[in-house]
Order: sequence, then C-alpha cells, then structure tokens
Amino acid sequence: MAEAADYSALVEQLRDGRPVKLRALRPDDRADMLAAIGRTSVQSRQRRFFVPKKGFSEQELAFFLDIDFETHVALVGQIDEDGHPIIAGGGRFIVVQPGQAEIAFVVVDDYQGQGIGTILMRHLAVLAQDAGLKELIAEVLPENSAMLKLFKKFRFKTASKGSPIHLALQLP
Repeated sequence: MAEAADYSALVEQLRDGRPVKLRALRPDDRADMLAAIGRTSVQSRQRRFFVPKKGFSEQELAFFLDIDFETHVALVGQIDEDGHPIIAGGGRFIVVQPGQAEIAFVVVDDYQGQGIGTILMRHLAVLAQDAGLKELIAEVLPENSAMLKLFKKFRFKTASKGSPIHLALQLP
C-alpha cells in the first residue's frame, strides 16, 4: 500500500463550506498532532480511547505516528486556520487479523459535526478495499451517538451490544 503513504486527496468541503484536505499522517506531524489533541476535550478523548486521557506516553505517540501503511494506515483532515494548516481530525485502520482491520476516528471539538468523520471514513474505506481487506470493525461507547450515526450511515452492523458496542462492515 505504498500509495497510502503518499495519500493526498483533493480538497473537499465541510458542511459549513470550509475546505479540508485529506492526506497521510506523517512522522513530522508530531507537533500538529499534539496541538490537535490539546484542542480536543477530555470527553471527546474518552469517547475515542474509552478512558479520560489527559496525555500520551512516548510509546503511545510512537504507535500513533510510526505508520507503516501496510498494517496501519492513518489519514488526517487538514484545515487552514488563520493562514496556517492545522489537523482538525484523523482516522486510521489497523489490521487485527488477515482481511480484517479495526477503524477509529477523532475530530477536534471545534470541527465536530462538519463532516470530517464522514470524509475520513469514505477515504479509509477505499484504502481498505484497495488493500484487500474484507471487513472493518469498530468499538464505540453507547453514548457516542455521533460515531454510531456515522457507522450506521456506512451500513456497519451491530456485532454485539454492551459497552463498548462492537460494529462490523463487510467490504465488497
């Protein structure tokens, strides 16, 4: 999936009309990623990581930034803010077994509800199909209605209820 490492999509429009550019996450995005995490509320981080994370260890940061674009693919949505590009959200999938990958997203609070998750999902699904994956899975807390709505839009099926809710999407 070498093309995923160089992935850069045409600029798309958010619901409010602002442009967003999707591209591969790069190791040199560390400062921008930390800034994005700093602009994300504890509640949003808890919905993503299932615990109220205040920060990340060096080992966790290495995991999030050292993407091989074979078994771990990550994209970011970049928005121009006051003349500077910032990371407004990101999504990734990680192969958990042959043919199956877990997918997850996080969007900075100020940009939630603008369609970044939908755009990321659409692009990641294409990359997953191109990689030969047959299924995407996700775990979502029951109170994360925005992510549940996004996965429903993409026809994920509930694999098991509880907390977290397990969802699955069969890829063509």
